Amino acid sequence: MDIHAYWQAVLSQNAAAMRSFLAPAAVVCWHNTNERFTTEEFIRANCEYPGDWAGEIQRLERLGDLVITVAHVYTPKDPAVSFHVTSFIQIKGDKITAVDEYWGDDGPAPQWRQDLGLGKKIKEEQP
Repeated sequence: MDIHAYWQAVLSQNAAAMRSFLAPAAVVCWHNTNERFTTEEFIRANCEYPGDWAGEIQRLERLGDLVITVAHVYTPKDPAVSFHVTSFIQIKGDKITAVDEYWGDDGPAPQWRQDLGLGKKIKEEQP
């Protein structure tokens, strides 16, 4: 299975393409918001989002039938709307049967850590 093509279908909000990757009885869980979706609910939630998505896979690991991706997802019209998502994607045959996703908002470190001078930037911001 081409996980890059799956992510492209998700980011382009292409319901037909998404459906081709997902088993009819797949389950998708968004743990940050305590939501569990059927295949059709997941496709609807993704494709009826009121805006466009863009993004890229930053890391991909395969462990047998489990694929783990870390992706940067953002809205092209508003760069302030930016997330990182870690997805655990279970595959049987050539279909996705389960996805567990953990979404995190991108942004600066909390002020209390900045005040303590803890940590360093992973990458410097572009001027």
